[in-house]
Amino acid sequence: MFDLYLANRTDSCRFLLGRAGVRPLFVVGLNPSTANREKSDVTATKVARIAERSDYDGFVMSNLYPKRSTDPLQLPERADHRLLNRNFEAILALAAQQSQPHFWAAWGGDISTRPWLLRVCRRLVSEVGKLDGRWFCFGPGGGRTLTKAGHPRHPSRLSYAWQLQAFDAKAYLADL
Repeated sequence: MFDLYLANRTDSCRFLLGRAGVRPLFVVGLNPSTANREKSDVTATKVARIAERSDYDGFVMSNLYPKRSTDPLQLPERADHRLLNRNFEAILALAAQQSQPHFWAAWGGDISTRPWLLRVCRRLVSEVGKLDGRWFCFGPGGGRTLTKAGHPRHPSRLSYAWQLQAFDAKAYLADL
């Protein structure tokens, strides 16, 4: 099902999932759920469709934290820095192969559940900037692209009628 897949030995952490392409859309969620190399889930299915409908020939699903959990509240109180570093290496190594890679901010409002997730997000936004990457979010537009709390929407809660729109990730982080 997915030809891009990078996880730890026990598959309890997933770093990358997707379909290879010449012009992929890099998607950054909060943490991986149940999708694996052989089966999709709601999030991965929506991401694949939106990438295709937005004229990308592939997608790379990544996350701010690689630990699998169906409930973000079950993420650890403290981040494992070894996992974070491996996660960043995986995302950035693939993105560095692109000229001006496109990143879809898709972590949703649960980014606020752990203070360290915002620090991770700041680091990723900084690293993407070094690659001349561009950020997008997905929403209905008209000033309603972000959630009521001001966060980029999670893919599982999107309408296919919406579209990718430019997202100022630095301004978003400065406002938090």
